[in-house]
Amino acid sequence: MSTSSIGLDDRLQQYLLDVSLHEPEACLRLREQTLAMPDANMISSPEQVQLLKLLFKMIDARNGLEIGTFTGYTSLRLTMAIPQLRMTCCDLSREYTDIAREHWRAANVEDRIDLQLGPAQQTLDHLIDEGFEGAYDFAYIDADKSGYKSYVESCLTLVRNGGLITLDNVLWGGAVADPEDNSEDTLALRELNQWLYQRAPGRFDLSLIPIGDGLTVLRKYY
Repeated sequence: MSTSSIGLDDRLQQYLLDVSLHEPEACLRLREQTLAMPDANMISSPEQVQLLKLLFKMIDARNGLEIGTFTGYTSLRLTMAIPQLRMTCCDLSREYTDIAREHWRAANVEDRIDLQLGPAQQTLDHLIDEGFEGAYDFAYIDADKSGYKSYVESCLTLVRNGGLITLDNVLWGGAVADPEDNSEDTLALRELNQWLYQRAPGRFDLSLIPIGDGLTVLRKYY
């Protein structure tokens, strides 16, 4: 038994991966390529994506929404693991998503991924205007932190009842609990976490999981 979540040092982190991570070779190649890039910290941790894969399989996900695609690691792993899954991916960067397309194509999943280049909120607004309310089984949000609250609002419209909305980086390296850190992203995430906590009763189930850089999972009621 334990009264609190365990912290992971490098040795324990590696042990966790050694005894739990099952990562396809195609995903490993993309992850290693991404980790050699200057913005490598933008990739989701493999154990976190493995948890997402499990959660989305449990709800028999067929349509997914990703806000913040980067080099495509998460979308690659999810579409490879869930054969019926089709994804809409939102990102601003053609440079990064060209890498994603290359690996999606090599893994034969590109035809199940609809990449929307442009500001994510514009894409979400367009989907709502086009009548996609309740059309998605899940959303995964890993983009600009100041936009998270607005993205959640849109996803509460786009994701079906009983679907999942998941958010990365909600612990922000521990900065959200540091009263001396009042940077823009930290303040945005701190406000978001409090907003979700206050709004959860009666609207959605909420769990903040200390995996990766902090993962919030919401299960939408209505």
